[in-house]
Amino acid sequence: MAEVTAQLVKELRDSTGAGLMDCKTALKETDGDMEKAVAYLRKKGLAAAAKKAGRIASEGVVVSYIHSNYRVGVLLEVNCETDFVAKTESFKEFAQDVAMQIAAMNPEYVRREDFDPVVLEKEKVIAREKAIADGKPEKILDRIVEGQITKLYSERVLLEQTFVKDDKKTIEVLLKELVAKVGENCQIRRFVRYELGEGLEKKADNFAAEVAAMAGA
Repeated sequence: MAEVTAQLVKELRDSTGAGLMDCKTALKETDGDMEKAVAYLRKKGLAAAAKKAGRIASEGVVVSYIHSNYRVGVLLEVNCETDFVAKTESFKEFAQDVAMQIAAMNPEYVRREDFDPVVLEKEKVIAREKAIADGKPEKILDRIVEGQITKLYSERVLLEQTFVKDDKKTIEVLLKELVAKVGENCQIRRFVRYELGEGLEKKADNFAAEVAAMAGA
């Protein structure tokens, strides 16, 4: 087994923000392999995040994001348990990234439980009727409808959208990583998105591509 030095522990702590003992344990469990140790901490942290989800989060921040062309703006509230965490760079950076996500991808709901049930039922009917019209067998209709609804969630539910700055993550994964890092329950509570001339007939702009390009995605 490779020696777990204080320098290795420090490097792992600096790169992940995890506690000293957690870093030491991770390095011991992975035979001093830094990359595997990071993965070990992430896995452990994401599992712990689920246990924190029931704790009260009444502190946090309200952040704003105005797109560079001044045509889209977002107000977002993100909560945590303590004022201390609310002031950390990790928490504030997360909130800004999510506000940018909302500007770019225009979600309608924070989580799938918020989805309008009337709209959801209509979408299920549409998906089933289309599958029937396409000649799909009866035995797979439910599976097709389920797939279409999952796709709908990934487009219109914030937590299930792909992160514009990293297409290997969803916003939900990003949130769980934040919880693992700061050690508190954190929640995206609500948002409002404004688009210039919304509701009026106008030229459609691809804000998702523009914001992603600015973010270096």
